[in-house]
Amino acid sequence: MSQQHTRTRLAGLIRFRWIAGAASGLVAGIGMGIVFHAGANLMPFIGALYGWPTVVGGWVVHLLNSVLAGLLFAFVVTRPVFHGQIESVGESVAAGVVFAAAIGLLSTGLLLPVSMSALGVQSFPEPLVPLPGMLGSLVVVASVGVAHLAYGLLLGWIYAAVRTRDASGSVASEA
Repeated sequence: MSQQHTRTRLAGLIRFRWIAGAASGLVAGIGMGIVFHAGANLMPFIGALYGWPTVVGGWVVHLLNSVLAGLLFAFVVTRPVFHGQIESVGESVAAGVVFAAAIGLLSTGLLLPVSMSALGVQSFPEPLVPLPGMLGSLVVVASVGVAHLAYGLLLGWIYAAVRTRDASGSVASEA
């Protein structure tokens, strides 16, 4: 195999990883956003963390973050330490769920409190959901948990589907 051909196939493989990561992050972000929006009306709050406290603002920043997380997922699962460990759809879905759980813990356990502190916000805007007190908080926590689970399931499944589809005729089988 010529050096030019090898470089071309390597460039295709790298491009595939980024496309698969971005596409799976976007689709997973849509699924997660639906849970956020329908479950606890969290989109205006997400937008407010970026200075755009509307449903549209929340969707825009959420989908941007979702694509970035999808790219990070593609980067992580293609590291040599994972070669041979994330090959099937089930393994990819499991990796997606673990990744989404880690992102959820990082974002809600560290980044959210830091963002709220920087904005001078002491608590969630009321009413985040139209339920009082502890019940409202429970709905928010459940929505965030289910949303991250949905993100992880969709992320792993779509990434595996794109990878499997591409493996039939191009460079993904070399990954």
